[in-house]
Amino acid sequence: MKIIMLAGKGKSTAYIYNGITQNIDIEAVLIADATPAIQLIKRRIKKLGFVTVINQLLFQTVLSKTIAFFSKRLIECRKKQLNLRDQPIPAEKILDVGFVNSDICLKTIIDLNPDVIIVNGTSIIKKKILEATDAIFINTHVGITPQYRGVHGGYWALRNHDSQNFGVTVHKVDSGIDTGDVIYQSTCAVTKKDNFLTYPLYQYALAIPLLVKTIENIKRNQLVTAKKENVKSKLYYHPTMTDYIYGWFKDNIK
Repeated sequence: MKIIMLAGKGKSTAYIYNGITQNIDIEAVLIADATPAIQLIKRRIKKLGFVTVINQLLFQTVLSKTIAFFSKRLIECRKKQLNLRDQPIPAEKILDVGFVNSDICLKTIIDLNPDVIIVNGTSIIKKKILEATDAIFINTHVGITPQYRGVHGGYWALRNHDSQNFGVTVHKVDSGIDTGDVIYQSTCAVTKKDNFLTYPLYQYALAIPLLVKTIENIKRNQLVTAKKENVKSKLYYHPTMTDYIYGWFKDNIK
């Protein structure tokens, strides 16, 4: 069975690759470019409004970087505890495909003719890519769906006093935003020392064995998926700087 990854350039791609390749052979890793920042900002302003987006950008460019600076030791400690390895993916495995919905990406997938495509950290994949192959697209989402779609699902679960839904989802990919049928979900607890940047580390560590189980099920033709009914589905975005500070002081959610 031929398995490839279609992934973004973030560290999470290395965590997932290094974690699953202890059990699974990955034929190639297609690295997709991020959507241009200006394009993302325009979309967000249209959907959320100018003031909210500026406030989000302040969090991402100022506060998040400050948290990262003061969390270096904690991040390294959590990576070691959770056995997350960020060694570079072997160069011979990597294929640069431009944007995820580009013609280059489309042609590369068709030429490789995979059975399974493991998605991680890309922008939304359009139907022309999803329908260009008979491969099963599998995604890791750092949140419990459909309750916590979008970004930072673990953080928002904690902010909502919903710690039992701090976790990860492995699901099939469709053309929606984290709306595909659920394959596996798993939850865990975090400590009061953890913060916005260490929460996802727990979730990646949860995801790796679930991805391995998913591939094993596909190989045996035993893949089972489900749609969760009667639960509230919500799409989450980056926190704003003021909202993050409010949550930190009010609930000690860092």
